[in-house]
Amino acid sequence: MNKKTNSGLKIITLNRKASFNYFFEDILEAGIVLKGSEIKSVREGKVNIADSYAVEKNGEIVLINSHISSYKQASYSNHNPTDVRKLLLNKREINKLIGKMQREGFTIVPTKMYFKNGKAKIELAVAKGKKKFDKRAVKKIRDWNRDKARYIRKSS
Repeated sequence: MNKKTNSGLKIITLNRKASFNYFFEDILEAGIVLKGSEIKSVREGKVNIADSYAVEKNGEIVLINSHISSYKQASYSNHNPTDVRKLLLNKREINKLIGKMQREGFTIVPTKMYFKNGKAKIELAVAKGKKKFDKRAVKKIRDWNRDKARYIRKSS
């Protein structure tokens, strides 16, 4: 995927499913702790965060269910592709996120992973799940906009 934006960010992967399944309330950036073979796989773009989410564990925020493929050139020290990965946030941000998860029923979903100044970062969204009728409404609007664009193109 490796898209380069004008602000110096090199996008590794996007989670397009997240915006369809959740309403985003807040978006923040976090660092991610990776091993040597993991960062090599990330640089190759072999990452999937579609079904991943973040939870609180021992006073820290960790990313669960993210998949970083094994690095082919790594020897015996290769990593487990579905390991739990620690996210790097300030203590104040961690406490705020834990409070939102416990009291208000929000979940933390990664929306994209990218490189910023050579360091792997992950964009997290504090989100609330959509109901089935919300998803249907979004799909209906998207289909109508697509059809409208076709009609306009035909008429001109």
